[in-house]
Amino acid sequence: MTDGLLAMFPLSAVLFPYCPMGLQVFEPRYQRLVEDCLAGDRELGVVLIARGSEVGGGDERVDVGTVASIDVAEPVGDGRWHLAVRGQTRIRVTRWLEDDPYPRAVVEDWRAAPHDAGPALAAAEAEVRRVRALLSELGQAPAVPGDASFGDTPCEIAWSLCASAPVNAFDRQRLLEAPRPEERLALLVDLVAAVGDDLRRILAGG
Repeated sequence: MTDGLLAMFPLSAVLFPYCPMGLQVFEPRYQRLVEDCLAGDRELGVVLIARGSEVGGGDERVDVGTVASIDVAEPVGDGRWHLAVRGQTRIRVTRWLEDDPYPRAVVEDWRAAPHDAGPALAAAEAEVRRVRALLSELGQAPAVPGDASFGDTPCEIAWSLCASAPVNAFDRQRLLEAPRPEERLALLVDLVAAVGDDLRRILAGG
């Protein structure tokens, strides 16, 4: 995308570049947003709600998000939609407009330097796999199969690891906002390792 006006979809979740997300659209204002996006370039912005609810408006939003492209739009009656979207690039919101008829913002493209294949990426993947395995022992999340791939390129792998990390939405936002790839991977390892330490104490009965 280029800098400019973008329809925005605030959520209680973080979308990363390269990664898929499913959306259920039932509020009239977002039904209108979907209709307009489908009639245009099929792109919208996804940002995390810092405080408030997804429903009804009046929420506080972060200013760093991700452009999402609509891959699949399935109408389910009464104007509602099931969407399958995929993250494209990061954006910064420079100005929020009135939510009329739905949230919109003036945004600028915020592309990061590309991730490189190397020890940092391998360490991040190993930590995510390790902690997801611990979660599976507690029945809280499936382990990552040993032959499962996180992507074909270092950038896709790095963002997919962020999406697979068992961390909360605000830590996911920190990963999204990390200015440089090496900082993102170091933060990812630290966040996931901290979860792993807690899980090992639980499994040890501590």
